[in-house]
Amino acid sequence: MGTNGSTMLKPLRQGLPPLDPAAVSDAASCALPARYEAVREARRFTRDTLGQWDIGDRFDDVRLVVSELVTNALRHAVPADIRPADGLPSVRLHLMRWSERLVCAVRDPSHETPVPRDSDDFSAESGRGLFLVDSFADSWGWHPLAGTLQGKVVWALFRMPAAG
Repeated sequence: MGTNGSTMLKPLRQGLPPLDPAAVSDAASCALPARYEAVREARRFTRDTLGQWDIGDRFDDVRLVVSELVTNALRHAVPADIRPADGLPSVRLHLMRWSERLVCAVRDPSHETPVPRDSDDFSAESGRGLFLVDSFADSWGWHPLAGTLQGKVVWALFRMPAAG
């Protein structure tokens, strides 16, 4: 792998992939508390949801990406002193399935662009989350929330084998 990570991974500022929201076959979401146990809760929610949807093929990839997206949201997008307004959760995980696509999206209150950190130190404990997302998902990106909603959504898309 001789490619320079920073040129490979330009954060995509774009909307969700061109998938018709009306054609979504399944959708589920959960609010996550602004604490690190939320990563475990997100993994459990993902496992249970994908189990109900009978998606086993890419489960490990999806669970890893969900863990990284939620960890990034907690680490970089939720300041320690933030108290969500109106009791709204600071971080929310959305899972959406189309016939041959699965999208994991994590909403957080920050307007900061998600940027992969330049790190040649592959033993580093942090800073590699978006590289993992890029490696395991088929595509990913982010977009700011519109209207009265504050923050952004970072999403990852997985191609799924056709059913049957």
